[in-house]
Amino acid sequence: MSKKWKPETRAIRDTFKKDANAGAVSAPITLSTNFEREADGSYKHGFVYSRIDNPNRQLLEQSLATLESGAAAVAFSSGMAATSAAFQLLELGDHVILPVDAYYSTQELMTGLFEKWGVKMTTVDMSDPANVRNAVTESTKLIWVETPSNPGLKVSDIGVISSIAHDIGAICVIDNTWATPVIQNPLKFGADIVMHSSTKYLGGHGDVSGGALILKDNSFEEKLKKIQQLSGAVPSPFDCWLITRGIKTLFARYKVQQNSAHELANFLSNHPQIDKVHYPGLMSHPQYEIAQKQMVGGFGAMLSVEVKGDAKKAMMLADSLKLFTTATSLGGVESLIEHRKSVEGENSPTPDNLLRVSVGLENVKDLIDDWEEALNKI
Repeated sequence: MSKKWKPETRAIRDTFKKDANAGAVSAPITLSTNFEREADGSYKHGFVYSRIDNPNRQLLEQSLATLESGAAAVAFSSGMAATSAAFQLLELGDHVILPVDAYYSTQELMTGLFEKWGVKMTTVDMSDPANVRNAVTESTKLIWVETPSNPGLKVSDIGVISSIAHDIGAICVIDNTWATPVIQNPLKFGADIVMHSSTKYLGGHGDVSGGALILKDNSFEEKLKKIQQLSGAVPSPFDCWLITRGIKTLFARYKVQQNSAHELANFLSNHPQIDKVHYPGLMSHPQYEIAQKQMVGGFGAMLSVEVKGDAKKAMMLADSLKLFTTATSLGGVESLIEHRKSVEGENSPTPDNLLRVSVGLENVKDLIDDWEEALNKI
């Protein structure tokens, strides 16, 4: 890899692997579950068994580490598998600080599994670092940050929170799924580990599940590799191939999507039927200045809107849109919309009238016209 290459170039070149057999430009998919040993018992190519490692996974992990400016990456079968592996760095009695509006399944993972195994948790509003500092205890070992948050798009100061973690000997993990390496590199701001649900923007086409942890240095690499291999929550060779294929177009896709999201957010923020628009690129966003500082490549392709009215009206609006498919997930080429609280359940803190929006690659004028027509119907 050339140090002079820009990220867009690295996304292409670091997912390219010369094929010694046929000279294929697209990396072959190595489906074999096992690999031949030499007469002396060694493995000529370094691969033993596909759960332990695979050429496609190796290529994906190398690419992810480069994209996030990390020392190493560990790929998993889903974002939740990656999240679980990060929490498995903890021990009995350790304390974790989570955002109060963290991804709902992350909170459920902690309360449903890790608290039963003796790990303690506190949730705070991380948009104010003072809340994080006040939540620290003698047993705090991990601070989990999600910025922008899901689905409220709150922005947390990565540099300040990382410093709080390091002052007490804890690690700081950033869920960078929504921002992506296109616009935000948390390791450069002091974070220790970055988590991605590669199901989303990295894969980019809604046809593969995956997750990853990217590490600032090699401190946790051996332990996380062991968790990856022994738990078996690894992506298949084809999954890895699909994600590396998605990475090739990540920068092109994401830049178009975030530009469209910004335009749509501006339009909706001025519409009388919309009560609030949550988008870090709006000057009205409470953490706009922090977003400008650390989201250096833009403000993302996700937004959420609060409709004037109740849950019924919000769901009616979502159903009236023609170009936004009502479905769970985000980051694909097609625009999606979801009434988030009905997915998370009655105990969710998400407002009843909130719709989460993932902006795709459709023409932005068509997307805005679609919203205007739908809003006129309700």
